[in-house]
Amino acid sequence: MVVLAEYIWIDAYGGLRSKTRVFHNKDTIKLKDLPNWNYDGSSTGQAPGEDSEVMIVPRVIYPDPFRKNGNHVLVLTDTYTPQGEPIPTNTRAAAAAIFEAGKKEIPWFGIEQEYTMFKDGTPLGWPHSKARAFGGPTKTLGYPGPQGPYYCGAGADVAFGRDIVEEHLAMCLYAGLNVSGINAEVMPGQWEFQVGPCVGIDGADQLWVARYILNRLAEKYGIIASLDPKPIPGDWNGAGCHTNFSTKKMREGKNALDKVIIPAIERLGNKHAEHIAIYGTDNELRLTGGHETASIDTFKWGFADRGASVRIGNETREKGRGYLEDRRPASNMDPYLVTAKLFHTAVLDAPRRQSFLGIHLTKGPRKSIVGLGSKLKRASLGR
Repeated sequence: MVVLAEYIWIDAYGGLRSKTRVFHNKDTIKLKDLPNWNYDGSSTGQAPGEDSEVMIVPRVIYPDPFRKNGNHVLVLTDTYTPQGEPIPTNTRAAAAAIFEAGKKEIPWFGIEQEYTMFKDGTPLGWPHSKARAFGGPTKTLGYPGPQGPYYCGAGADVAFGRDIVEEHLAMCLYAGLNVSGINAEVMPGQWEFQVGPCVGIDGADQLWVARYILNRLAEKYGIIASLDPKPIPGDWNGAGCHTNFSTKKMREGKNALDKVIIPAIERLGNKHAEHIAIYGTDNELRLTGGHETASIDTFKWGFADRGASVRIGNETREKGRGYLEDRRPASNMDPYLVTAKLFHTAVLDAPRRQSFLGIHLTKGPRKSIVGLGSKLKRASLGR
């Protein structure tokens, strides 16, 4: 018997890489049995050619939904120098430290991942006549009918790619991911899946693995699953990664809405620019104040307001306890950065000036490392 372990890591561009390690004479394997490994960091933008070895350390394992003929596993790792220091693009290490410091708060996250499926440079369901060459500029791309019937729609004229979406859901559940739902989104060819509720670092871990499974599945069908936050310019919704958050006090405390949740939102507003700086690349194309977004330049919150930066649902208002939804993160955001920053600002923040992940973001805007690389740039039309 053999066990195949697919080691997964995040590259310098926010893309996902993996390679397989074969373990002979084993029926099963546990996390503690998995050795550290390495890869060529010069080929992933993470090391120079003359000193290219990057170490990967296994952190979590999941049943492999692509190899069901044995006890094969997906192995989520993070990245280090040969001396054991996290490399600059390893955002998991610092996020894990933040969650460890505040573990008594029991933070929960539910993350809504929107994405757009492309085939030959065109979103699924869009006319193919005179569409641009893949990777080239838009010329006379055909357009479908206006938004309206596609959100949660059913039927061949309004829902495109459902077979892939359903297969992705089944594979995530096989892998043990806490995926809580799927739905078609407002723009045709755009879909969403939700991960959570998950505690602490587990939310970001599971989202990365769900993204990996989506990429691998889309690869099988010759589809690009784009995380571009504004894949089509004009009067079309962008793609976000709304992040729902609560602590034990928010969920269970008496008068938690007034005493805990709203003060946390006010702290988020005070550091709006710091959050925007790490909430995803090209987010300014999405956060315009239209298409169910708030402007990137302003912060506002409201009850049941999908044009707010942070939304409180009606159920939370009625019960006086529950959760908040941060609607600012882009679809290509790094969930380690976003969940840790959200937790840090809303709960752990102190009045004195602090840095996050060793970076003083108050000094100026900084784009997230998660640009999703040229692959997603190629999938964007009419940029």
